[in-house]
Amino acid sequence: MIALLLHPAAQLSWSNFTIHPSTAIGIAAIGAAYMWRVRQGPSAMDRVPVTVPDMAQATSAQLDAAAAPQGPTSAQRVSFFTSLLLLFLTLNGPLHDLSDYYLFSGHMVQHLILTLIVPPLMIIGTPGWMLRPLLRTPAVFAVARKGTTIAACFVIFNLVLSFWHLPPMYNLALANHPIHIVQHLMFIAASVLMWWPLTSPLPELPRAPYPAQMLYCFVMVIPMSVISIYIAMADTLLYPAYAVAPRIMGITPMMDQQYGGLIMWIPGGVFFYAVMTVVFFKWSQRGEDDQDSAQVGWVPSTDALT
Repeated sequence: MIALLLHPAAQLSWSNFTIHPSTAIGIAAIGAAYMWRVRQGPSAMDRVPVTVPDMAQATSAQLDAAAAPQGPTSAQRVSFFTSLLLLFLTLNGPLHDLSDYYLFSGHMVQHLILTLIVPPLMIIGTPGWMLRPLLRTPAVFAVARKGTTIAACFVIFNLVLSFWHLPPMYNLALANHPIHIVQHLMFIAASVLMWWPLTSPLPELPRAPYPAQMLYCFVMVIPMSVISIYIAMADTLLYPAYAVAPRIMGITPMMDQQYGGLIMWIPGGVFFYAVMTVVFFKWSQRGEDDQDSAQVGWVPSTDALT
């Protein structure tokens, strides 16, 4: 009976692509909102930082930046819609079925895509002017300023990641589909925050300076590694829902748990080191250490040009 409840219609098929209407509707709504904003275009006030109350008080540098092309560029559109496509493929079809009904390790692959790949593509694909109207309310802007600091982003992401990998919470999400949806939404929201100090398109909610970005990437590996080692080295089955799952390729529940921990540990850690390498080369190219040099629309200082 437990097996039937946890694994209904557990028939993995690479040809029968299962689609969950809630995910399709949500993703379509995000894409439609993006295109509506593109067609609407930026207003004059969308082109200057929220900290500038009106165009008359903008500096010449801010006015110059506002006069520059605002996008989204073709590359940004590709980035944004690639993130939506990956989101759709991750939450539907064979990967969804594999992770929900068969393998914990499949679920870890799904979570890595949701946290490490989809959010940065989505942020990179969104010009800052699209988001700026959301910050015009002083209370919202104050909360956003505090919530997008490098310390807040680190803490929030790792608290959410740790909370949902606690066995009681993880097993609850597997047994209850609405809670599972909440889990994924929290992962995505926390991951957007986690990526913000590295990819922010808004100078009002700025990226961290390049040296801080590199340290951030290095330290970000530690909590994920602790969770991964805890899962991979556990001598008991932490997530019993997978104990009654149909077996694939002779993978036992304990092997599956160990593989899942290793997937989070090794690819997850290597990914951050790769990002740290990219940050290093961007830092070297720009040749400045201050926070301004890490922002979108940065212009080299006079000293850097001489």
